Amino acid sequence: MILSADLLDRQLTAIFTAWGMRPDQIADTVRVMLYADLSGIDSHGVSMMPAYHRIRAEGKLTMAAVVRVVRQTPVTALVDAGGGLGHAAGVFAMNLAVERCAGLGIAAVGVRNSNHYGAAGFYARMAAERGFIGIATTSSWKASIVPTFGSKPMFGTNPIAFAAPAGRNPPFVMDFATSTAAIGKFTLAHRAGKKIPEGWALGADGNPTTDPKVGLDLRLLTPLGGTREQGSHKGYGLAAMVDILSATLNGGSFAATREERYGKEARFNIGHFFLALNPAMFREDGEFIAEMDHMIDALRAVKPAEPGQPVLVHGDPEETARQERMTKGIPVADSLVEELREIARACNAPDLIGGRSRTGSA
Repeated sequence: MILSADLLDRQLTAIFTAWGMRPDQIADTVRVMLYADLSGIDSHGVSMMPAYHRIRAEGKLTMAAVVRVVRQTPVTALVDAGGGLGHAAGVFAMNLAVERCAGLGIAAVGVRNSNHYGAAGFYARMAAERGFIGIATTSSWKASIVPTFGSKPMFGTNPIAFAAPAGRNPPFVMDFATSTAAIGKFTLAHRAGKKIPEGWALGADGNPTTDPKVGLDLRLLTPLGGTREQGSHKGYGLAAMVDILSATLNGGSFAATREERYGKEARFNIGHFFLALNPAMFREDGEFIAEMDHMIDALRAVKPAEPGQPVLVHGDPEETARQERMTKGIPVADSLVEELREIARACNAPDLIGGRSRTGSA
């Protein structure tokens, strides 16, 4: 089913309002979620609503959360997200980092007591759109990555995002999980009835599986790289680094031992990390932007190995998807549409999607 960004905006807003989320946080949350869907990052947008609905029902989500600074210096800050969804806290934290790095050159902001915050690239891009370099990382609510040579998951998919501004080109925006694939891609494959590529996850016997449900049930994801021979120790190390920056540094939980340490009813206490860096502190005015454009142009000018498949720069696929989906709408699986309608009915929010053609757009 094809749905417009405007319709999804109104439907999400209606649900979050019924859930009791603060109005200012609703706007930020919906903006981050629709960024993911418009950018083709379908695993981190509206597809997360069933998970949010579930953890809210479990009492692990504070909808009227208050985001506040609990510790700060001129170039650092620690933010408490109040146990709410992480999107609004992420926007608040990166805005704070950007404001402080403008005059001081660099600023780092950590967040604790949070939850899933959507696509990490959104926050890194926030800095790039203001002329700064941005880095965003986050820990996860459930361990999924099996360390190299290990037999059980110890880290979440722990994504890293990096963005840098350019001039005549869109910003360079890199956003990837430290697992071979993000867990949301397993959910999408399962909904679509498709297999996952071999090497994304392991089955109970320790061998690769192509069944997305097995991947979702067992959560035995391979680190970025897949096997030791292909460099999985690098993905394993990156996952650990993200957990250190996002959770260990800020007072967040280590997902693999959270229930063992704090009990099954413990909240997720996800942590995030944001860094903003001002290129003007290192280069004369305009030099960094000019050099970024030169590098991006040079990369795009590389002769492709396969005719018809040009060399892409990080951020290109998302930019293309945004241009198309802003005009044509966002594809949403029929099963997810039904889940969204059920969520709306469950909280007495208006079902704005109801009555639409199952194959048409709205």
